[in-house]
Amino acid sequence: MKIKVIFCTFVKMKKIVKNISKLVQTEQKKRKWVSGKNMQNISFIENAFMEIKNDTIVSFGSMSEWNGIDDWNNIEIIDAEGGMVFPTYCDSHTHLVFADSREKEFIDKINGLSYQEIAKNGGGILNSAKKIKNIDEDELYEKSLERLNSAIQLGTGAIEIKSGYGLNLESELKILRVIKKLRENSDAKIKATFLGAHAIPSEFKNNKQKYLDLVIKEMLPIIAKEKLAEYVDIFCEIGYFNTHDTEKLLQAANKFGIRSKTHVNQFNIIGGVKASVENGAISVDHLEEISNEDLEILKGSNCMPTLLPSCSFFLDMKYSEARKIIDYGLPVALATDYNPGSSPSYNMNFVGSLACIKLKMTPNEVINAMTINSAYAMGVEDELGSICIGKKANFFITKKISSIDFIPYSFGENLIQKVFLNGKEQNSL
Repeated sequence: MKIKVIFCTFVKMKKIVKNISKLVQTEQKKRKWVSGKNMQNISFIENAFMEIKNDTIVSFGSMSEWNGIDDWNNIEIIDAEGGMVFPTYCDSHTHLVFADSREKEFIDKINGLSYQEIAKNGGGILNSAKKIKNIDEDELYEKSLERLNSAIQLGTGAIEIKSGYGLNLESELKILRVIKKLRENSDAKIKATFLGAHAIPSEFKNNKQKYLDLVIKEMLPIIAKEKLAEYVDIFCEIGYFNTHDTEKLLQAANKFGIRSKTHVNQFNIIGGVKASVENGAISVDHLEEISNEDLEILKGSNCMPTLLPSCSFFLDMKYSEARKIIDYGLPVALATDYNPGSSPSYNMNFVGSLACIKLKMTPNEVINAMTINSAYAMGVEDELGSICIGKKANFFITKKISSIDFIPYSFGENLIQKVFLNGKEQNSL
């Protein structure tokens, strides 16, 4: 009996992007992040090309340096037609998986109620938790996939997604399973964060410690065992969880090899930055309030300050002091905080405009904050966040625009023509 052996050869697909007016955020060597005064600097190449093999950037440079094409087999030409090419945004803080919108609370805000007052009346996080409990997992996935695809069309190529609208084991697992399914069915880079300590469920209103024990002793071990989350998170704030709670959760997560990202200093300074940094958090997010002590703690750490200006915009509250943080020599990342209650927008372009207008960041600082720095904030800086040989081919092509500055300047206008993730064009749905 003869056995027929078939050898399969993997054919590499090459793509050439040509006629790029500016290839933006180029680097010859991968960087961890950009900080302080260096955030003002953006490298770019005018009249450029970029070469991709399968899902990876293999070369780029000026069109005058391009050697042309010798072999047209398995080659696709992508004509940028004079548009600019940017690495896709990394949105390092979202709550994208939720059951339904909360526009009634929007009206409550217009009528003068604060975020805290709405929460006390049964709105806010607890409102979303009720809706998660009653929605079918498949329906939740379909709704979330539609949002994710819409975010991609606006230039987002990597996204962190938190749980936290479950507040019980069954519902938290439901959200994390949906995130896992999104990751399996999307070209976007997706990181999952377990945010069981997002709020205190009404049934534990008078026994916060009992709920925190449930999060740490029952939820966390199962999530770790099933590998459903890369990070844990906690809302460290008055009326929610204190620094002792934060330390307890982060230390428990560290034992499972799970790093942390934390909500801190949104309304009050209660020591959340110190607790986060001391326990190895990769980022501290919000920072609408920040002290000199916090800045000193962050300096020299491996923790990324992450600002969420569209949350401040929607809640009509204080904006983070980006200038103070950057001028202290620190890096800054920007993210959407996309969620149904305090930031119902996944548009990173709008975040960039707000950062310029309200945080007084320059367009160059904004680009660094939404690409290389936000890539670090979600642990993907080795493969995303810049145009660099060896990184994934996640990029978007703009319409013809006059300058890099035109994107945050022209807020409300979508200037993105095409989006590519892992070298594949993402078709709008």
